[in-house]
Amino acid sequence: MSDNGIGARVTRVEDKRFITGGGHYTDDLNRAGQTYAYFLRSPHAHANVKGIDASGALAMAGVHAVLTGDDLAADEIGPLPCGWMIHSKDGSPMVTPGHPVLAQGKVRYVGDPVAVVIADTLGLAKEAAEAVSVDYEELAPVIDLESAKTAALVHDEAAANTAFEWELGDKAATQAAFDSAHHVTTLELSNNRLVPNAIEPRAAVAEYDAGLDRYTLWTTSQNPHVARLVMSAFLNIAPEHKLRVIAPDVGGGFGSKIYVYPEETVCVWASRKVKRPIRWTADRTESFLTDAHARDHVTTAEMALDEKGKILGLRVKTLANVGGYMNLFASSVPTYLYATLLSGQYNIQNIYAEVDAIYTTTTPVDAYRGAGRPEATFVVERLMEVSAREMGIDPATLRKRNFIKSFPHQTPVIMAYDAGDFDAVINKALEIADYKGFGKRKRESAKKGKLRGIGFSNYIEACGIAPSQAVGSLGAGVGLWESAEVRVNPVGTVEILTGAHTHGQGHETTFAQLVVDRLGIPFENVSIVHGDTDKVQFGMGTYGSRSGPVGMSAISKALDKVIDKGKKIAAHLLEAAEADIEFADGNFTVSGTDKAIDWTSLALGAYVAHGFPPQEIEPGLKETSFYDPTNFTFPSGCHICEVEVDPDTGVTDIISWTAVDDFGVVINPMIVEGQVHGGIAQGVGQAMLECAHYDEDGQLLTGSYMDYTMPRADNLPSFKIGTTVTECPSNPIGMKGCGEAGAIGSPPALINAITDAIGSEDLAMPATSESVWQALQTSALKQAAE
Repeated sequence: MSDNGIGARVTRVEDKRFITGGGHYTDDLNRAGQTYAYFLRSPHAHANVKGIDASGALAMAGVHAVLTGDDLAADEIGPLPCGWMIHSKDGSPMVTPGHPVLAQGKVRYVGDPVAVVIADTLGLAKEAAEAVSVDYEELAPVIDLESAKTAALVHDEAAANTAFEWELGDKAATQAAFDSAHHVTTLELSNNRLVPNAIEPRAAVAEYDAGLDRYTLWTTSQNPHVARLVMSAFLNIAPEHKLRVIAPDVGGGFGSKIYVYPEETVCVWASRKVKRPIRWTADRTESFLTDAHARDHVTTAEMALDEKGKILGLRVKTLANVGGYMNLFASSVPTYLYATLLSGQYNIQNIYAEVDAIYTTTTPVDAYRGAGRPEATFVVERLMEVSAREMGIDPATLRKRNFIKSFPHQTPVIMAYDAGDFDAVINKALEIADYKGFGKRKRESAKKGKLRGIGFSNYIEACGIAPSQAVGSLGAGVGLWESAEVRVNPVGTVEILTGAHTHGQGHETTFAQLVVDRLGIPFENVSIVHGDTDKVQFGMGTYGSRSGPVGMSAISKALDKVIDKGKKIAAHLLEAAEADIEFADGNFTVSGTDKAIDWTSLALGAYVAHGFPPQEIEPGLKETSFYDPTNFTFPSGCHICEVEVDPDTGVTDIISWTAVDDFGVVINPMIVEGQVHGGIAQGVGQAMLECAHYDEDGQLLTGSYMDYTMPRADNLPSFKIGTTVTECPSNPIGMKGCGEAGAIGSPPALINAITDAIGSEDLAMPATSESVWQALQTSALKQAAE
């Protein structure tokens, strides 16, 4: 293994520029003659827009335009699309009314953009917005998910505010399993609404070049090529060759920057109208109001078991809140990214899931770190823990009793798991966590007046999104392959052009490690190029833990082609048969001889050597690959959390956290550990601290960090991290995704630990000190009544 190749703990090369202020973000960009956009947003959750009077704003010096949905409609711009078709149980397609870029006739959540003011300064744009008069006719808001079906219609086309009523699995067989069960565990679960809160707010800078009749958009996107495709093919902004999209350094995304939002669309379109560059950066309140929210499920979940604790069946009924509009990936999250993982790590023969997607007058909901997989894991792992308690079986024993033991394994909910060793993972986690010593630690906590609890979570996720044939058959509007180009320069340096995008994952380091490992060249001779549709071939971007399994596999395939061509060139230069050429450690050699040529010399020869047979070898050394996976990857793991609860206050301290994961081949253990740490922190945030609350009028009560609680360092312990390895058989590197795992496995582990400590299952996320204290009081009252 190279010191900087696969498996090495290489320090992230990108970090130096980030921590020294050398990053290049969208908001850092300034263009000559630029103007500023400010969006006038609805103060109402639900209202008809009767009229807009912008005359006062347009009379102000320095105001270039006030544009509305009517102006967009006149130019035939929009609406924003949903990219995944779901069909209801009766076969009918989902109801997806148009999502206008700027409101047309009606607003459907607080923050819905109604108009945009473009002016010479941001201050002037804000002042002018105050001079715009909007005549609203308020309508009844639709906030409560469980009563939304009988509330006022958010969209006239969507009866009972329902986008679809979907099912997966065999209903009759699952009912039969429940009929034969010795024990049934039933839980009412909620998966709380979250706000993504990437450290960098969304931003856009747009410029129209009249001479070239061409647009350029700099934006905070996780997938610039897809953004260009949507704007071109669906929004009618401009043909793709007339639109360049650049996503420079991006400060986090977590899924919230996958989508094409109204703001960047308006900036591009309006830059031609005002004949000036336009810039916009969200303030934090705008981010809270308008970045796609996450989760927000209400679920009834049931698990049927025999007398020995063998799972016979699992059944769920979920209401999924999609907010005011169906966002780009929103329809796939509570369906094919959720219900297909309800088997967890367990051999469950009968599963039936029903999911109703409901419109409400709240911010649209879409994919956020894990996207459906955390929701599924929370359902399965809460059921497992409570079933163990109700049946008097050790929670680790119950899980082991039901683990899938052989692979490949076909679940009853579509997914075919290709590899894994769940016993090895949990056994390592039990050892690291010192599970045998928990009883002693619990007694020691009791002496201090504290309640100690332990909770498990064994997750599996389908990621490396995704095999195009599979997702296409499930309703995806596009294939989800990835592209790569390897350019070898005459001096032997290598440029990797990838369709993936890095916004915190460390691609500039890990992608280079793969190249170093394969080519045997110095690490500093590799550069990674991404995020610019004019430089990089079309690619699908970064989300769903796909950059490694899919993006790096594309690079690996392109490297194969480079090495193969290198052998042809070496054979010519060394006057040998191609079949006799071997490549290792950066050198091409002739088998059985001392004849050799090093990488740098061969690269130069590829461009300057004479006499290549024209029918056999083209000059130069550059290759491209488009890689489409044959299956998802299936990382899995075990989280064990220990907590102490103060019964007088409900304050919970996380004492210990163990996470053991199987990510297949690990490129950089340090970066993987960082991904796991960050994911756990986000999962702890959901389980104990974070929740987006609306009042009865649809006003977001948690619209700032004064009200929306983010995890801090003192909420978290030092994590104990371990790994096991079963190589993924469906990609050339043997790796599995790791970016979402921590956020998937952690919430149920924490809730299971707290409920174990307090002896009550009557606890929803987030488990704040107040809610834990209330659960303790309720439990005490129940015990007193008994």
